[in-house]
Amino acid sequence: MLAVIKGAGDIASGIATRLYRAKFDIVMTDIKHPTSIRNTVCFSNATQKKSMTIEGITAEYAEDVTSAIKILCKNNIAVLCDENADCIKMLKPDFVVDAILAKRNIGTKITDAPVVIGVGPGFTANVDCHAVVETLRGHYLGRVYYEGTAIENTGVPGDIGGHSADRIIRSPKDGIFTPICKIGDRVEKGQTVAFVDGEKVVANVDGILRGILNDGIKVTKGMKSGDVDPRCEKEHCYTASDKALAVGGGVLEACLSLYQGGQYGK
Repeated sequence: MLAVIKGAGDIASGIATRLYRAKFDIVMTDIKHPTSIRNTVCFSNATQKKSMTIEGITAEYAEDVTSAIKILCKNNIAVLCDENADCIKMLKPDFVVDAILAKRNIGTKITDAPVVIGVGPGFTANVDCHAVVETLRGHYLGRVYYEGTAIENTGVPGDIGGHSADRIIRSPKDGIFTPICKIGDRVEKGQTVAFVDGEKVVANVDGILRGILNDGIKVTKGMKSGDVDPRCEKEHCYTASDKALAVGGGVLEACLSLYQGGQYGK
């Protein structure tokens, strides 16, 4: 069974981890210069490093669809720079999962594949996809909606270790991002972790830096650029998060449920 996952950030990578272990073949798509911050657990990093291994699962950068098919034959995940997911027309996958997390639908259609799954707000089951998976932390995280939509974006990051919005590092201005700390470093409140065209970017809380943009990324003022985990568990930086795996579990349920429940092939 072939699944195309649109997006290759940390949530999309958690989804890929669940599907890969369930024996799906997987092609992921992303932009040429991904803006993922949890880069140690993002298959999008394969676009920059040519390959990326997370929890023993390897993804490789594919220059085109032909290369992607060769990577699948090696039992690895293929990652394409394909912003519009044009590969779907050529690959004709069994499943399409939109995990871009744009908070809105930017092009996914229910006709893209026999089974189409929308991740997070912006999708409506049985309108632009067959099912929607909840991404909001809390009681409904990972729940599958076969009718209706996910909970609307609150604009407030989930609480981790007693911190919410203050654990997020944001760019102070437009410019080019230059990190001086790396994922896994312990940081303190007020510490400089990066620069944007010479202006300091600082941490707002004490903790472990579990996410930061790659060097050279073009940012805008207020753009999410890093993430501090106040729980200070360094090993969490190198494995898929509870949220990513919960969402991945929901996607896996939806794929198998729809496959076995009669939606497949419609």
